[in-house]
Amino acid sequence: MTLKNSVLAILSLIIITGAYCIAFGVPGQISQIWSDVPAETADAPHAAKRGQRGQGRATTVVLTSLEAREYTLVLRTIGSAVSLHRTEVTASDAGEVVETALRSNAMVKKGAVLLRLDDRTEQLALEIAHANRDQAQATVTRYEGLRSNGNSVVTDVQLSEARVALRLAETNVGLAKVALDDRTIVAPISGRLGLSDVSVGDRLSSGESIVTIDDTTSLLATFEVPERSIGLLAEGKPVLVSTPTYAGRIFEGNITAFDSRLDSVTRSATVQAEIENPDGLLLAGMTFAIRMTEETDPLPVVPATAITWDRTGAGIWIAENGSTRRVPVAIRYREGDRVWVETDAPLGTQIVTEGASKLREGALITTARTRKGPDA
Repeated sequence: MTLKNSVLAILSLIIITGAYCIAFGVPGQISQIWSDVPAETADAPHAAKRGQRGQGRATTVVLTSLEAREYTLVLRTIGSAVSLHRTEVTASDAGEVVETALRSNAMVKKGAVLLRLDDRTEQLALEIAHANRDQAQATVTRYEGLRSNGNSVVTDVQLSEARVALRLAETNVGLAKVALDDRTIVAPISGRLGLSDVSVGDRLSSGESIVTIDDTTSLLATFEVPERSIGLLAEGKPVLVSTPTYAGRIFEGNITAFDSRLDSVTRSATVQAEIENPDGLLLAGMTFAIRMTEETDPLPVVPATAITWDRTGAGIWIAENGSTRRVPVAIRYREGDRVWVETDAPLGTQIVTEGASKLREGALITTARTRKGPDA
């Protein structure tokens, strides 16, 4: 057992010695014995390395000038639209339909006849009103003629009553005309007709819906804007609208109104925007992808590789006289490999964009190359 332990100890010593020589090189004294090289010469490279470790080596980095640029804020949301001018046509009176011009999806002008109700009773009532008016007019004409000839048979009271009767008769004619006109339903606005199931022979009740009309030359889009993007809202602000129906095509609009308070649940505000649709391509009820943009004031922008983190937060390294100093930053926006920040470092300062993770405060640096900006 003693011999076996001795052999194991010798083998362990040989392994440890070999590992040391591989890691740190052969000691100068042994190298001198093997190669007759003076110990001072053999040990010189190790002395140089030890000297370099003592003095500290410069870190190779890439520098970039700190520049300021605007950042484009983009809000994307989803909304739907209704016609800016729209109406639901209803029957103003009850009656039987005797004529219709209700073609779904057809364009109509304001005042165009949509349908007619049976108006025989109203026409007779108008004839009676006309007859009563003519009779009252004849009475007034006769009384005035007698008075102008000096006839005292007609008193002032009789003439006044005849004139009042004429005015009442004329009023009844007007009422009869209104009742007759109500039997004809006309388009209150110009636009596109919706679907209608009213046909000849149907009997409508007063106030019953007949058809909808949408003027789609302008649409009113409604969408929600989250609390963080409220600063983008302003009346007249442009919005860009797209729909899967017309992929690749952009429609333009402008904000016309927005809510004065946030929804307590969604923490968002309702916004309305008017979208011009002169070609009538867009229909009420479509779903739209809505985009708004706004450029901020210029802010310092750096490559993402320039940002480092420690216990105090984010920061960048700036180069001064061959050494480095870390400056804290507050990250505002990020897009791809660029970061917009707030920092006390002045514009034009050389900042480290590559090799920043290896730096320490006051570390010496050498420059591999200098970039012209964050996009270089």
